[in-house]
Amino acid sequence: MKYMFLFIVTLRITKKKLSKLQEAMGFQTPHSSKPKVQPVTKPIPSSYDSWMARHPSALRSFDRLMKAASGMDVVVFLDYDGTLSPIVNDPDRAFMSEEMRAAVCEVARNFPTAIISGRSRDKVKEFVKLNNVYYAGSHGMDIMAPSATARSSDGDHYNMALDTTKDNGVPFQPAKKFLPAIREILKVLENKIKGIQGARIEDNGFCISVHFRQVQEKDYVELEEKVKSVLEKHPDFCLTEGKKVLEIRPSIEWNKGHALEYFLDTLGLSSSSNILPIYIGDDRTDEDAFKVIQKRGQGYPIIVSSIPKDTKALYSLRDPSEVLIFLSRLAKWRKTIIGLN
Repeated sequence: MKYMFLFIVTLRITKKKLSKLQEAMGFQTPHSSKPKVQPVTKPIPSSYDSWMARHPSALRSFDRLMKAASGMDVVVFLDYDGTLSPIVNDPDRAFMSEEMRAAVCEVARNFPTAIISGRSRDKVKEFVKLNNVYYAGSHGMDIMAPSATARSSDGDHYNMALDTTKDNGVPFQPAKKFLPAIREILKVLENKIKGIQGARIEDNGFCISVHFRQVQEKDYVELEEKVKSVLEKHPDFCLTEGKKVLEIRPSIEWNKGHALEYFLDTLGLSSSSNILPIYIGDDRTDEDAFKVIQKRGQGYPIIVSSIPKDTKALYSLRDPSEVLIFLSRLAKWRKTIIGLN
C-alpha cells in the first residue's frame, strides 16, 4: 500500500510539472482552456433592406398613397408576366390565378385599367380573360384603345363602361409596316436555332421573343450569336434582353411609356392636372413607363421585385402575391370613398 501511495503521488506531481511545461511552451491544456468570447456585432442591413429604403413597399405606404390620391382620377396600368402571373419555365403556362383575375376585374370596375405586355395582344387577352380592361401587346406596339370616355354618375372619375367583346375599341399599331419583315425573320430564325435544345420562339405579333430559360448555359453564346446573325440583314430591327428572353423588335421610337401616354390621350386625360396613373411592372421594359410617370410629376410607378435592381420606380412590391393584395385594397378603397360620398 505504501508503494502504491508513493506511485500515485509521483504520478500527480509528474502530471502537474508536465502541465506547467506545456503552458510555458505555449500549449493549451484542457483545464486551462477558456471558452472564447464572441465579439458583439451589430447586424449589417442587407442590400435589399437599403434598396427598400429608397423604394418603399407600396403596401406599407398604401394609406398615405391613397390619401394623396383622394379626389383624383386614378388610371391603372399593369404588366402581365411577373406581375399578374409568376415567371415560369414554359411561357405558354404563365397562368394568372382566379384570385388575381377577380382582383383585376374589380379594379377595372372602379378605374380605367389597361394591361401593357410584351406578349401579343391576343395572347395576353387569352390569359387574362377579362372584357372590362384594355389590352396593349408587343410592348405597346399593338393597342386596342378606348373609342370614347364618359364621366361616372358621381362625377369623380372616368368610367369607360368597357366591354371588349363588342370590339368597341380602336386599334393602334405604329409598327404595322414591319409585319412582312417580322414574318420573314420568324422563318429564318426557326431554322437557325432549331438545333439548340430548350430554345423557344414566341410570335408576339409586332415583336419576336426567343426564350432561353431552359437552354443550357454552355449553349447561350451560340444562341445569341445565331439570333444576331439573323438581324444582320434587317438593320431596322433591334435586339434587347429581358428575363431569360431575347426580344427582336422594330427600331421605332415606341415603347410602354408611349403606350401609357397614348391611353391617357385617348381617355382625354393627357393634359389633366387631376390624373394619377398607377403603373405596376417587373421588367426592364416597364422602366419606360416609370420614366413617363416621373416626368409627369404625378402618379405611382411600382416595381415588382424581390431583389435590388436599378429602377425609376418610386415604390415596390415583392412578387405577384403582393400585387394581388395591393389591387384588392385599391378596389376596396374606391368603394369606401364612394360610400363616404
